[in-house]
Amino acid sequence: MAESNPTALVVSAHSADFVWRAGGAIALHAAKGYDVTVVCLSYGERGESAKLWKNEGCTLEHVKTERRKEAENAAAALGVHDIQFFDIGDYPLGITEDAKYKLVDTMRKVAPQFILSHSLDDPYNTDHPATTKMTLECRMIAQAWGHNPGEKILGAPQLYLFEPHQTEQCGWKPDVLLDITSVWDKKYAAIQCMQGQEHLWEYYTRVGKQRGVQAKRNSGGQAGGKPVEYGEGYQSIFPRMVGEL
Repeated sequence: MAESNPTALVVSAHSADFVWRAGGAIALHAAKGYDVTVVCLSYGERGESAKLWKNEGCTLEHVKTERRKEAENAAAALGVHDIQFFDIGDYPLGITEDAKYKLVDTMRKVAPQFILSHSLDDPYNTDHPATTKMTLECRMIAQAWGHNPGEKILGAPQLYLFEPHQTEQCGWKPDVLLDITSVWDKKYAAIQCMQGQEHLWEYYTRVGKQRGVQAKRNSGGQAGGKPVEYGEGYQSIFPRMVGEL
């Protein structure tokens, strides 16, 4: 029996979040042979699709359709194994018990080595921390032997919080810097798929360059660090078990 590929799970509040904030990690791990699953809880149809809504006669279903196309194209550019759309609505997210158990089922099926989601706080967009709170709760349920007895339970995947739009306001402090230089072209191709939020393309290019500078410095800097051009920052939630430092 062939060994299955390692896996990862990304839980995104809206259909573009996984691109801006974790596109590099997705592309990098996909290139390493990971099967990466992305869950978009909503399309961001009400709160993050202003460019589409400015067109006369625009409808909610049209916005959803366009945002789904963008996300699917971006996922293809990044090498995503599977992308799922829960379509629970945004601004605010319509998180229900059914949605939670659906995410629990996905976690158990994917059995990810790690999970990526949003910061624990974001006063500008409460959909983001609501997603992470849901993710943490579902991680806990997926580990419970008494939930759907007989199913294989989830292990203990690390939860990495990707970078919010305004870090200082969100209490987010990265403790992991990821070198995404080798896959930046894939991330930028995915960024360009998000036509509904073109105003963010340059912003997240700058973020990638800034994290790259920090990654280079923290890898040794002028004393011989890695030549990092682009990076992504993450904040880990759980302690790591190590055998040496």
